[in-house]
Amino acid sequence: MNVVFMGTPEFAVPSLAELLANGYNVVRVYTQPPRKSGRGQKLTKSPVHQFAEIMGLDVHTPESFRKSKVIDGLEDLNADVACVVAYGQILPQRALEAPSYGCLNLHASLLPRWRGAAPVQRAIMAGDQQTGVQIQQMEKGLDTGDILLSETVDIRNTDTAASLFDRLSRIGAGMWPRCLAALERGGLKPTPQEGEPIYAHKIDKAEARIDWSRPARELDWHIRGLSPFPGAWCEIAGKRVKVHLARPEEGQGQAGEVLDDHLLIACGEGALRLTEVQPAGKGKMSAEDFLRGVTINIGDLLP
Repeated sequence: MNVVFMGTPEFAVPSLAELLANGYNVVRVYTQPPRKSGRGQKLTKSPVHQFAEIMGLDVHTPESFRKSKVIDGLEDLNADVACVVAYGQILPQRALEAPSYGCLNLHASLLPRWRGAAPVQRAIMAGDQQTGVQIQQMEKGLDTGDILLSETVDIRNTDTAASLFDRLSRIGAGMWPRCLAALERGGLKPTPQEGEPIYAHKIDKAEARIDWSRPARELDWHIRGLSPFPGAWCEIAGKRVKVHLARPEEGQGQAGEVLDDHLLIACGEGALRLTEVQPAGKGKMSAEDFLRGVTINIGDLLP
C-alpha cells in the first residue's frame, strides 16, 4: 500500500517506524513546521521530521492544510491511505477524502472519553484506571469517527504522563500493520462510538498549581498527569518548585501544613509526601537533596 504519514511529536515516531519496518511504501510525511525552542530559540524540526529525514523520506511542512495547493499535492500522490498520529492540524473534508481509504487516526484514549488534545494527561488527572489506543476513521468532527481497532491499557498507580505516553505509543505503533492488512482485505468492521463524549482540553499552565485543599489522592493524580510537562508546582520557602512525583500517606493537619522533616504535606484529605522536585532554574532532584539547600520547619504552611 502507498501510505501518507502525518504526525509531529515523539509519540508518533514509533508508528512511522513500524510502517516502514513492515514494508509499507510511505510516499510522503507531513509534519508541523520547525518551531523555535530552547533557550536559544533556534528553529527545531519536529521529532517526526528528524526521523523521516534520517529514513530518506519526502517531508512536507505546510503551515495550513486549508490551502488548495496543499491538498492538491496530497491528491496528486494517489495514496491508498493516510495514517495520522498527533499531527496537530485539522484536516478539511477534501483532504480526508484524498486517499482511497481516507485518513485513519491513532488516538490515545477509549473514545468517546477524552476526545481532543490531551487525552493521556486528562486520563491520569481524572484518576482513570484504564485507557487505551484506538485507530478510527477520520471525519470532519473532532475524534468522532468510527473505531476500527482498539486496545485497552491499564493505568498503573505509578504512571506519569511520560511513562503512559511511551507505553501507548509503542502499543499504538504495533496496531498499524494489523489495521492496514485488515483494511486491504476488507476485514475491518467500523464500530460507532458509544457513550457520553468527554473532552480532553489542552492543558492550561494556570491549572498546574497544587491546591492543598484537595484530597491527597487527587493531588497524586494531578502531579503524575502533569509530569514532566508543564509540571505541577507549589511554593516552598517563597520559591516556585515543580513536583514531579509524590505519594499519598496518612496524615492530618491544616491544608498545606508541613507535617514532618521529609516533605509530608497535609491536604484536604490525608497527606502527600513529595519525593521528586525541581526548584526553578535547576534539574530534578530527590526530596532529600532538595532539603539540604532549603529551611522548612514542621508547622510551616505552604500557600
